[in-house]
Amino acid sequence: MSTIKIVTDSSTTIEPSLVEELGITVVPLSVMVDGVVYSDSDLAEGQFLQLMRDSKNLPKTSQPPVGLFAETFANLAADGSQIIAILLSHALSGTVEAARQGATLSGVDVTVIDSGFTDQAAKFQVVTAARLAQAGASKEEILVAVEEVHQKTELYIGISTLENLVKGGRIGRVTGLLSSLLNIRVIMEMTDHQLHPITKGRGAKTFKKWLDEFATGLVDKKVAEIGISYAGAPDFAQEMKAVLQPFVVEDISVLETGSIIQTHTGEDAWAVLVRYE
Repeated sequence: MSTIKIVTDSSTTIEPSLVEELGITVVPLSVMVDGVVYSDSDLAEGQFLQLMRDSKNLPKTSQPPVGLFAETFANLAADGSQIIAILLSHALSGTVEAARQGATLSGVDVTVIDSGFTDQAAKFQVVTAARLAQAGASKEEILVAVEEVHQKTELYIGISTLENLVKGGRIGRVTGLLSSLLNIRVIMEMTDHQLHPITKGRGAKTFKKWLDEFATGLVDKKVAEIGISYAGAPDFAQEMKAVLQPFVVEDISVLETGSIIQTHTGEDAWAVLVRYE
């Protein structure tokens, strides 16, 4: 029976120990800061944030080259393995398309999945797939399970500054101007590949109020897993963990998100990723 190998990209925020334990292959995106290109996988914690603070221009992110995907897939399938690649939403990056082209070029058995998410919301799908692959599940069984995880996942993101979203062209110019003057905090939910603003307000209390309301809403729900990611200082992320930990058995992972997401969210952003039973 051929084995199944799981591939993801570096925007999927996941503990290195888990990547190793589950034999996951991570294909790095890259980020260019003032003309210097860094591989997302090579940046130490906090390093990118400092580069971004010091840079004259907004860093530019780029998806992995088609050739890198083709080469990665061919190498992984050299022993006859099948491959499932679970990648960040096409709305955020061209990575999925590059992977599909790479899969065609490689000529091996690759199933490319658009996770519909990124960060730890994508991690839920990747880890589910990798655990099932280790347990000897078939490709069909893994694909069904991954889709089920996708359906039961929610991604919320809090932004403290709209500057990066404006500079990166992810949001209209005028709103950006107003918001920088008003110190506006925005909370968005990602549904159907799009980020939809659900709350906005001034100052840190906006985030705290949302957290309290969100926690209240979890009381009647069966939560399987929660992840918290952050850009900048982890203080508020830790505060969120304290509030949300009672709703789950598993320890909540609090992780710094990668350079790709930090580029778009700016400093002091956070995400809460929830998977329901």
